Amino acid sequence: MESHYYIGVSLNHLPRLQYFSYQDDSLKKNDFVLVETARGIELGEVKTNATPTNQYKHRFALMPVLRKAKEHEVSLQNKNDQEAKQALIYCRQQVQALKLPMDMVSAEYNFDRSKLFFNFIAEDRVDFRDLIRALSSRFHTRIDLRQIGARDRAKLYGGIGICGLPLCCTTFLNEFDNISITRAKNQMLTLNIPQLTGHCGKLLCCLKYEDDAYTALKAALPKVGDKYQLQGMVYRVTSMNVLSRMIKIENQDRQYQFIHVDELNKLPKAST
Repeated sequence: MESHYYIGVSLNHLPRLQYFSYQDDSLKKNDFVLVETARGIELGEVKTNATPTNQYKHRFALMPVLRKAKEHEVSLQNKNDQEAKQALIYCRQQVQALKLPMDMVSAEYNFDRSKLFFNFIAEDRVDFRDLIRALSSRFHTRIDLRQIGARDRAKLYGGIGICGLPLCCTTFLNEFDNISITRAKNQMLTLNIPQLTGHCGKLLCCLKYEDDAYTALKAALPKVGDKYQLQGMVYRVTSMNVLSRMIKIENQDRQYQFIHVDELNKLPKAST
């Protein structure tokens, strides 16, 4: 029975590797291959060694490699990439001429030039029918205009996050959750918006990673504002460290002290 393998392939328009199957292990790193995706036939570069498919653990189904690309096909792809840059310049000129409220981000031909893809950012929906007609007349191929969000733009370009690692959106995130300032408040972070903002100008995606853990830990802690009696005085909970479980309490004279939650729970609660 013939063995099957899979390889990781880098495609221009995607920040993460895509995986495809092949009938043997002859494909090596830096080889170029032709594959079929939802965008049509594309040329990609092999970035991993061939691995038996029985070790494949990703959740996406494997599509087969069409074949190894020939040298002239690699040159053709390079030509496509250069002409796509010129197409982007022309498109931006048309957007300006038509006074459309959109920011063109990128342009790319698929391998057989049956489609020319443009990505853009806009605050609202844009009527780009006149732009489509101008682009179709100029490039004589199918035009695909796609509106993307600020997070998608960061995913497209990539970068290094404040943690010193590549952006999550370019390495493993497949979907973007709704990140609100409520998550920062739940984790009792200082509400310094510039420090909580990612490359995309939106709140950091990583605010969601520990949010559930903080919610669970805070369930066993008092709430800010709860009152306790200590040494004949009433103290109010003003803040806490969720991880160390240390609680800051203050009295009406602004005198404060830190106490572990286990010790706090031994104190009688004060009437509101």
